[in-house]
Amino acid sequence: MAYLMPQRFQVTGVVTRRAEAGSQLEKDWGLPTYRTLDELLDADRPDFVVLSVPWEVTPELTRQLVAAGIPVLAETPPAPDLDGLRSLWSDVGASGLVQVAEQYALMPLHAARLQLVRDGLIGQPTSVQVSSTHLYHVVSLMRQFLGAGFAPATVLSQTFHGPLVDPVTPAGWTHDPEPKTAKTILSTVDFGSAGMGLYDFTDNQWWNPLRPDHLLVRGSHGEIADDTVVRMLDPTTPSASRLERGSTGIGMNYDGLDLTHLSLDGRVVFRNP
Repeated sequence: MAYLMPQRFQVTGVVTRRAEAGSQLEKDWGLPTYRTLDELLDADRPDFVVLSVPWEVTPELTRQLVAAGIPVLAETPPAPDLDGLRSLWSDVGASGLVQVAEQYALMPLHAARLQLVRDGLIGQPTSVQVSSTHLYHVVSLMRQFLGAGFAPATVLSQTFHGPLVDPVTPAGWTHDPEPKTAKTILSTVDFGSAGMGLYDFTDNQWWNPLRPDHLLVRGSHGEIADDTVVRMLDPTTPSASRLERGSTGIGMNYDGLDLTHLSLDGRVVFRNP
């Protein structure tokens, strides 16, 4: 992102423990690399540090950076378990220097849906069903759509198994047409008076094109199902509209393939800055 937006960001350096990985980064990106965090801070003190490291390493690096007065942007979750999260919060929670990144609500389609919900288009949101990504990302989306904040939740889960072809993994196309046993987790998430969520995730759903993502937000006056919005126009007229995607790079447009905006019935509900 810094490479794409040099007017906003400058990378002062990258910390990687392995010298060979550092050499490759220097070759590919022309960036200085360091073996330790102290070396980075001594060489060119940054405005903030992005932590993209294993869960078990994140808490200690976060503590070191906060002690040095450096703001931290950490991935979710910032510790590997509940005890680790509580301990980290106790040590750095009051510092105001730590931001834990949760990106899903900021993705354009989710952002457009959230705008419609917050505008009251489907009335009071009552339930959210998510089948796309996993665990904490899903719960974050549920809380955002329901406006549940940090309300406690009761979770009931069950697993199921069935055959599924897995055409694509993080390593690429498998070229394997034979089904393998895949696990699906179904969970209800009860936020009390704020509403409820339904979690539906199948192994490797991030990559498998045979399990596309779905989102359903139901409210007192309608629902948003993927890119379709259903609501009442007047007391006797239910109506369905689609979220439309505006893009460059199509037909004779040479600006490159990119999202420009998302609209509903001619009204822009998300614009790419």
